[in-house]
Amino acid sequence: MSPEKISRRDFLKLARTGLLTLSGLLGLAGLVRFLGYPSQPPTPTEFVLGAPDDYALGSRTLFPQVPALLIRGATGFRALSLVCPHLGCTVDPKPEGFTCPCHGSRFDSQGGLLGGPATKALTVLRVDIAADGKLHLYTK
Repeated sequence: MSPEKISRRDFLKLARTGLLTLSGLLGLAGLVRFLGYPSQPPTPTEFVLGAPDDYALGSRTLFPQVPALLIRGATGFRALSLVCPHLGCTVDPKPEGFTCPCHGSRFDSQGGLLGGPATKALTVLRVDIAADGKLHLYTK
């Protein structure tokens, strides 16, 4: 029994089909890898700010990496998000309060809304003294 000979035409047809299938699978694998790639690492929601004694009474400390402003008052710590509630731009601290550089919303020194287009005040963030004795700021 001799092996069946394959014609040149059938061989080329089989090679073409194999190469097209292989290139399609490689293209699909590349597309799946591209679509599955995380665009940015997840944003942290907890920040350790150090010891409470590092902040003087009446101090206002800016944390651009959050972005937030830590205020130490007579009753304790308070934090304001520096993200404008209108469209998410980072507001600029001014002596009289905060101004959004994108659309001009204005906020007082405590984060209250003075003028739009924003319709809400700046978000108050949670600040706790953890078991390790350090200040922790939570954005969520």
